[in-house]
Amino acid sequence: MIAEQFILIGSLLLFISILVSKTSHRLGVPSLLFFLLIGMLAGSEGIGGIYFDNPHITQFIGIIALVIILFSGGLDTKWGDVKPVLGRGILLSTAGILITTITVGLFINWITNFPLIESFLIGSIISSTDAAAVFSIFRSQKQKLKNNIEPTLEFESGTNDPMAYFITTTLIFLILNPTTSIASMIFLLIQSIGLGILIGVIFGKGSVKLINKIDLHIPGLYPVLTISLAFLAFAVSHLVGGNGFLSVYIAALIMGNSYFVNKKIQTQFFDGIALLMQIIMFLTLGLLVFPSQIIPIMGIGILISIFLILIARPLAVFLCLWPFKVELKDKVFISWVGIKGAVPIIFATYPIVSGINGADMIFNIVFFITITSALIQGSTINLFSKYLGLTDSSSKK
Repeated sequence: MIAEQFILIGSLLLFISILVSKTSHRLGVPSLLFFLLIGMLAGSEGIGGIYFDNPHITQFIGIIALVIILFSGGLDTKWGDVKPVLGRGILLSTAGILITTITVGLFINWITNFPLIESFLIGSIISSTDAAAVFSIFRSQKQKLKNNIEPTLEFESGTNDPMAYFITTTLIFLILNPTTSIASMIFLLIQSIGLGILIGVIFGKGSVKLINKIDLHIPGLYPVLTISLAFLAFAVSHLVGGNGFLSVYIAALIMGNSYFVNKKIQTQFFDGIALLMQIIMFLTLGLLVFPSQIIPIMGIGILISIFLILIARPLAVFLCLWPFKVELKDKVFISWVGIKGAVPIIFATYPIVSGINGADMIFNIVFFITITSALIQGSTINLFSKYLGLTDSSSKK
């Protein structure tokens, strides 16, 4: 494909995705569904006929996109809103991920022929949530949630991806190296989180000082500098054994609650580029999927989706929020907002790249679960919040 054709097709897909996203807001369905479907329609088994079967490139694009999306989310997070819900948010994003991984893994092992560790791997891949997709619905309809539910979900979604990433990569390592001890895995977890936080704090505070002192001669270079710092935080953290995604979010959280040059303009810039990366990421994931391979696993996928939505997610939420004074209806709603996004699909490329047996089936199962979650939960969240009396329509965003 020559460069001009690639640019034409890419720009058309991007243009169509933006127009279709307006329809998703009116229907109350997360935009990711439409982006994925557009990618599938443009793919080798769709009307576009574009053949794409490269999980390595998909994984690379996904990592780039996640860094920018997490960084943008951290910049937009207000510490004053997060502080009151910090404890519950941390439990949901750590213990909640672990509980979901274990319960879903045990269920998959029970209903299928998957070995236990591969079953846990699927559980870890689909354990993280994508609250960003949820809040795009509420923001489009100018609604706000009561009882600090929104900052709880935002903090959870921003910090549970690193935990899911660690468990996923650790399980893949265990499959490839079955003699590895549990003690070493616990040490790696502590190291990953500890160094991830440390590098994030260093880069967050250091970036603020650097941006304020560097005095660039072209204002447009400030966002470029900030992007480079975000990717440096990820790369350095990963290089020393920390969790790069956690470092990026922590650094952005510190920057978002500090003053730095052109902060408002840079925040708006990252909001826009984060949306762009979401669209590119979803389109790429849609292109990677072969719909004919989804059909054989739909039965298993539906069973796992039902278990995840009705049992695993509520169990994790209720156990994690048990130490806190949270009303029953708040717990029920938080349980329902376990919507899956692009992250599980990106993580599902890791077994393929690593050469795990049955990796293609794992990818297809995860893709189907993501679609099911977005369709069932994403289209009913608005109605559910109103039914539970948790929507504060008087507060406009």
